[in-house]
Amino acid sequence: MNLEIIIEPWKRLVIHEIIEHRFDDFVQMVASQNRAIGGGIPTISWAKGIVFQWGALPDTESIIQEKLKGILHWGSVIFAIKEKFEKQIMRENVTINFNDVGVNEIFAKLAETLRTQSKFKSI
Repeated sequence: MNLEIIIEPWKRLVIHEIIEHRFDDFVQMVASQNRAIGGGIPTISWAKGIVFQWGALPDTESIIQEKLKGILHWGSVIFAIKEKFEKQIMRENVTINFNDVGVNEIFAKLAETLRTQSKFKSI
């Protein structure tokens, strides 16, 4: 068998909207969303002092064409600064898990970029 395996990293991530919250407001939003959908334990991504959630655009024909060119499109990213990583916190009677995704190159670079965009970085 002559199988060639190619790893081709993404070339670009295009984010169409960035929404920043203070960490406490971010947690309150996650807790409210969690209650609205009926529970479970939400897991939030954390990388390099930034917590975030993202919404990818649906795979339409044009989005798939972009992906084949190495371009990801996310509709939005919601984020907040949280310097210290914790696996879990309890707020408003809701447990929230955090997943350290900083080893992923895309997420690490995203966190660095979001930090430069932050309105609250010096607060």
